[in-house]
Amino acid sequence: MSASVSTLKKAFQDGLAIPADTDFENLTYRGIPQWDSIAHLQLVMEIENNFDVMLPTEDVIDLSSFQKAREILAKHGVTLEA
Repeated sequence: MSASVSTLKKAFQDGLAIPADTDFENLTYRGIPQWDSIAHLQLVMEIENNFDVMLPTEDVIDLSSFQKAREILAKHGVTLEA
């Protein structure tokens, strides 16, 4: 599956309730007040819905940054394009 990086950014925006001008490349779990454990689950749901994947528990736990989300999606066959 091929998708755009902007789709992932939108999933982060919706899941974490953050603005579009966020520095996504440096975004990390608990690096901002919005990304707490509750928002983490919302983010997982947004990623799963937007990319039609089901993340196993280990990926949910490993999802610790925007960059890690890209790696996890690649592992599930999702290619992100600019």
